[in-house]
Amino acid sequence: MFAPGFMMNAWTTATIVAVVAGVVGYFVVLRGSAFPAHAIPKGAFAGAAGAALLGINTLIGLGVFSLLGALGIGFMSRRGRRDVVTALALVLMLALGAAFLSRITEYEPEIYSLLFGEILGVSTSEILPVALLGIACIAAIAVIYRPLMLSSIAPEIAEARGIRSHRIEMCFLIVVALATTMTVPVVGALLIFSLMIGPPATSRPLLAMGLSVVIALVTVWVAIAASYLYNWPVGFFVGMLGALSYGLGRGWAAWQRARITRPAGLTGVLGH
Repeated sequence: MFAPGFMMNAWTTATIVAVVAGVVGYFVVLRGSAFPAHAIPKGAFAGAAGAALLGINTLIGLGVFSLLGALGIGFMSRRGRRDVVTALALVLMLALGAAFLSRITEYEPEIYSLLFGEILGVSTSEILPVALLGIACIAAIAVIYRPLMLSSIAPEIAEARGIRSHRIEMCFLIVVALATTMTVPVVGALLIFSLMIGPPATSRPLLAMGLSVVIALVTVWVAIAASYLYNWPVGFFVGMLGALSYGLGRGWAAWQRARITRPAGLTGVLGH
């Protein structure tokens, strides 16, 4: 028995999104960039509202605002605290989004889909653009992998080796903007954050990225199946499974630390 066409589209698109979110999300966590990764999709949502007001493809608005938000955060962070700059950028973009939405009367269904995703409504024609943006994200990470990794775990050493941290940061934020552009129409501005933050869970780079991708894939596959079976929003399952995977990862790490330190502690007591 074959799955309906819309389900095949959902599975295909979700797989692409999960792979990209898993890879990019690893560096989001490693670099402590959770706030920018949260802010850029929200700002991109405002761009989609502006595109709808102008009567053009919302993907264009998503791309433009994602890129502008990423570049603005990256540039202004050089001269101020990144958390403050990110918050101000988010507030500015949301304010513009509110202004755009106030001029639109027929936007409610698309607002919901951009905030929470409409993965079961993905058409066949939307798969190719998502795939191309996904390939661009993975290719960009591959190109800057070594300097990105070094500047993430040892920024002082990276600077000593001639790697300009702010340039790497700008490049990485642009990758986040690309990932946002491809994922917001599928899983929504609020839920891509769950996929980027929940799965990454270990310190060894290649293992971490591999596990991150696998967990993200399981998350979206289970979420789609559960939504189809129980008629609950996909976003609910994505959010809950993302939080569960993060909690399990933290619990496993704590158990591993306790298992390693316990024999040393016992040895110290017996030695006395």
